[in-house]
Amino acid sequence: MKQLVISALCVLAFCSCNSAQPVTTATTHQNTPTSCYWQQHVDYKMAIDMDVNTYQYKGKQTLVYTNNSPDVLNRVYYHLFFNAFQPGSEMDVRSQTIADPDRRVKDRIGKLQPNEVGYIKVNSLKQNGTTIKHETVGTVLEVDLAKPIQPGESVTFDMDFDGQVPVQIRRSGRNNKEGVALSMAQWYPKMAEYDFEGWHADPYIGREFFGVWGDFDVKITIDKNYIIGGTGYLQNPNNIGYGYETETVNRPNTNKLTWHFLAPKVHDFTWAADPNYIHDKAQVPNGPMLHFFYKNTMSDEQKDNWRRIQPKAIEFMQYYSNLVGKYPYKQYSIIQGGDGGMEYGMCTLLLGEGTYEGMLKGTISHEMAHTWFQFLLASNESKHPWMDEGFSTYIEYNAVNSLFNEGKENALEEVYNAYISLAKSGKEQPLTTQGDRYVFNRAYSLASYYKGAVFLAQLGYIMGQENLNLTIKKYFNDFVFKHPKPLDIIRTAENISGLELDWYLTDFAQTTNTIDYGVKSIEGNSVCLERIGLMPMPIDVTVTYTDGKTEDFYIPLQMMRGEKPTKATLIKDWAWAYPTYTFTTKNTVKSVEIDPKNLMADINKENNKK
Repeated sequence: MKQLVISALCVLAFCSCNSAQPVTTATTHQNTPTSCYWQQHVDYKMAIDMDVNTYQYKGKQTLVYTNNSPDVLNRVYYHLFFNAFQPGSEMDVRSQTIADPDRRVKDRIGKLQPNEVGYIKVNSLKQNGTTIKHETVGTVLEVDLAKPIQPGESVTFDMDFDGQVPVQIRRSGRNNKEGVALSMAQWYPKMAEYDFEGWHADPYIGREFFGVWGDFDVKITIDKNYIIGGTGYLQNPNNIGYGYETETVNRPNTNKLTWHFLAPKVHDFTWAADPNYIHDKAQVPNGPMLHFFYKNTMSDEQKDNWRRIQPKAIEFMQYYSNLVGKYPYKQYSIIQGGDGGMEYGMCTLLLGEGTYEGMLKGTISHEMAHTWFQFLLASNESKHPWMDEGFSTYIEYNAVNSLFNEGKENALEEVYNAYISLAKSGKEQPLTTQGDRYVFNRAYSLASYYKGAVFLAQLGYIMGQENLNLTIKKYFNDFVFKHPKPLDIIRTAENISGLELDWYLTDFAQTTNTIDYGVKSIEGNSVCLERIGLMPMPIDVTVTYTDGKTEDFYIPLQMMRGEKPTKATLIKDWAWAYPTYTFTTKNTVKSVEIDPKNLMADINKENNKK
């Protein structure tokens, strides 16, 4: 990646000029014409001592924060996610006031007793050795700096903190319904992200996460009978008598052991621990080692399911690496420990007692896809949940269709139908809605997962599938280990296709405009089409003549300033503002069908054929 030093205002702030993201100035915070990219960096050293009887832990954190921005920072913020699991928290109140609460949460947080809640309490915090003021406000720690952080400067924060693991309600916690002792996601004070949009110190109410890229050095001291799986690479197998490579178990004669992990180039660190974990391994050819952690207290059938999924998990890893980009780490862990399924750095936590097909098709296929979207292509999940959920759903459905030989011409047909049902429901909000701001949980899910997936699939219809495949690979190559924004996927698609596509991002992501084209009339060899919905699209049309022969036509959208590769007969552009479009054919027309392959998310298919 080409590097340069930008202007006196951006002293020592490095950026690469291959991104659509603009740089901001230190004085005005306005976008400059320069398309330069920068991101912050943070290195964590953490050590915690876990009491498996009280589920409380004491932690020390040394955090080196590098300000790569052109801005002077007067404050910093940390996320304290476990504080959400307390009666009266924003997560609790939101769950009890939303019309369709998550069935896993409902009013459960409000019923937690003091020894069941979650918390992270910051006891002391220093900046370069100087004690600094800080205040806990819900799930955010607000920090006043002793000295502003200058552009290009690195500072060290030293923190002592205490934590208590909540009863598992959502993602993290202890003693879930499958009996896993500890599922430790978002368990530490986590520096909030700062980018050209400013700070992202959002409260944790229920949606996803956004973190700073960096290196993690983590030591976990815990009861000697517990096995740990999660992010990073185990550094001291001999000291704990447990080898990920050798599988030997020869515990030292001590009550507790310290597990030491290193995780380079990640933006979170997650782990799970249980005394009854079985640990299996499966090597991906020319790829990472897959680790599987699951409880030996399950039935023989359930444990057999865990063994059966392993070869297929290898296939998913290979499929995604080929479709998007090579998985860059040495390991990936699939761990029984979640309340459904959730992606994290180098691992996923998921329920373990499902069926073989349910675990693979319903969970592992999706959570492993998240390794690329959002873990390696680290978009802001809170602000743009569709960029991770939707894009993961897109590659997931294609992978399942291929690896299970389902033979569907459109692997995402049911995904299209789910989005169309949302568009017709009257409850849709734009994809650009912040994850916690949806009126209905179901509207969030249908939009983020399904409309987000249709966004990519339909982009293939617009620019051609081969161009979409190239776009996905270039998007990965350009933005891996970065924080891409919605415009970045569109600019990448434009660079690959040579088309103008900003209209697509505007209409499909920033509004609830819908696609509805219809066949208005046929008279001899004259065909009249109409645009009923507000959203424009290029149109594929198949005409059947009275002699039984067919001909495919392609009508470019004028504002695209070009057309996709096609073998269809190319006819004149359709400008969006004109509600109707007429073209003539060589022969007498019997019937006409718009979008015969159903690759356009037209909300009314009934008027597509006449």
